[in-house]
Amino acid sequence: MTTLVESFFHKDTNTFTHVVYDRDGGEAAIIDPVLDYDAAAARTSTASADAILSFVRERNLRVTWILETHAHADHLSAGGYLRDTLNATLAIGRGIIGVQAHFKKLFGLGDEFVADGRQFDHLFDDGDTFAIGALQGRAMATPGHTGDSLSYLVGDAAFIGDTLFAPETGSARTDFPGGDAAQLYASIRRILALPQDTRLFLCHDYPPATRAPMAQTSIPAQHELNPHVRDAATEPRFVAMRRARDASLSVPRLILPALQVNIRGGRLPEPDADGVRYLHLPLNRIGVT
Repeated sequence: MTTLVESFFHKDTNTFTHVVYDRDGGEAAIIDPVLDYDAAAARTSTASADAILSFVRERNLRVTWILETHAHADHLSAGGYLRDTLNATLAIGRGIIGVQAHFKKLFGLGDEFVADGRQFDHLFDDGDTFAIGALQGRAMATPGHTGDSLSYLVGDAAFIGDTLFAPETGSARTDFPGGDAAQLYASIRRILALPQDTRLFLCHDYPPATRAPMAQTSIPAQHELNPHVRDAATEPRFVAMRRARDASLSVPRLILPALQVNIRGGRLPEPDADGVRYLHLPLNRIGVT
C-alpha cells in the first residue's frame, strides 16, 4: 500500500509538518506540527495548525496520532492543540523524560511540572510498532541531535526529524543538552541502511535562493551529495567536523519559549493567579559554557 504524505512548510521557522495517511476517508498521523509564535509580541496563533486541520477535513481523515520526532528547540509545537482538537494520541520518544528533567531545572519549574513524560499520551521505545489505518509504522531511535530524537518509519516513508537535512545542508547540530556527535553518526548510518528506495521526509529545510523548500530527499542523494555523509565517512572525521561546526552556530532564536512549551506536549504553561500565562527567560544560562 502506498504511503500518502502531504507536507506543509512553516516559513518563519523553516519547519515541515507532514500528514501521513492511508487513503482519502481513512486514518492519518500528523508529524511535527507548528504553533505560530510572534516573539516580539509574545503572541501565539494556531493559523498554521488550522491549515492542516482544513486539509484533514477536506480529505475526511480521522487523525489517530500526533507524532513528535523530538522536543524541538526552534519552533513551538502545536501538538497539544491538535491532540485536544482531534482527540488523537500525542506521542514522542521515551527519551523526553531526560529532556524534561534537564529543562525543568533550567526553567526553575516547581512541583506542578512532573518530568516523567505524562504530558504525552504515549512514549515510544526503539522498535515499537503502531498502525495508521492500513499502514504499519515503526519507531526507530535516532539520537544524537537530542537524546529523545526518534524517526518514524511508515511503509516506504521515513520521517527523520532533524537528523539529516537536504543534501547540500548537511546534518543536525549536536550541542544541545543530551546531544552527541558519535550518536548522531550512528543514527545517520542506521537511516542510510534502510532500503534504498525509502523516501526521507525532513523536519527542516534552509534552501538557497535558487530552489524551493525541499520536503523530502532520498538515501542515494544523501550518499552522493551530502558533504557530512560523503566526506566524513568515518566516525572520528564526522565527530570532529560536527563539533567544530557546532561551536560556530548561534543559539536558536526561539529556544527558550519553544522548550518551555514543547516539554509540556505543545501546551502553554497554566495561567498565573492573574489569569495570564507566562514564559520564563533564565538570564545568562543559554549559550554559556
